Amino acid sequence: MTIISRYRLELHDSLYFATRELGRLYETEPIIHNYALCYALGLVDSDRYNTRVENEAEYRYFCATQIPLYEAHLTRLNEAGIYVTPARSITYAATLNTWKYANNNYHVEMQKTQKNIPSFGRTKEIAVESEFEFFLISQQQLNLPRWIRLGKWASKAEISKIEDYSNPQRRSGSFTFSYPLNPLDVMFSYRVMSYDTINMPPVSLIRNVSLSGEYYQLPNKQSLKIPANLSYCFS
Repeated sequence: MTIISRYRLELHDSLYFATRELGRLYETEPIIHNYALCYALGLVDSDRYNTRVENEAEYRYFCATQIPLYEAHLTRLNEAGIYVTPARSITYAATLNTWKYANNNYHVEMQKTQKNIPSFGRTKEIAVESEFEFFLISQQQLNLPRWIRLGKWASKAEISKIEDYSNPQRRSGSFTFSYPLNPLDVMFSYRVMSYDTINMPPVSLIRNVSLSGEYYQLPNKQSLKIPANLSYCFS
């Protein structure tokens, strides 16, 4: 049995991560990568066999090293038949914040600058009450947490389910998917004809994608078609 669930995500704190860096400005794109969602939703935890923390709930926010293990972690979701799409914004607003660099002489070796240059930066963040939506494809009913943390500041966000689709019709042909997708997850199983690119790490996303292949036809007013062969791929 295949279940496709549509979820809404509402921010209760401003959300920041560096999608792009423009000089001293660090900008956050109003979109949430599906890798980040998998960790935040608790579908994938950090390597609990190689790390030890006191609170089990903190595993999803703990990283012992700065080396990403996406392939090792997300392959487990492929084996379980679970896939999360990136989250697109429904309504959002941006906010600008200015911050100053702290004096880290006690932490790292720093040389004094020869000029009186102010050490500051600006972040363009996604504001409180902004809303996103995403899809979860699974082989059984899953219970996602109501509250999660996202971004560099571990911002609080609320998850709510909009609707479920059980055993949607599976068809084949050409179709367009306006929601964001991870290109690595469709390039091996679909013929991709056109798309818009969203440049962001660790893998740039695409949207308004014209594809050819198998898809799920959802029984809703928009007659939404979702790619049926989605799985996490790594080149």
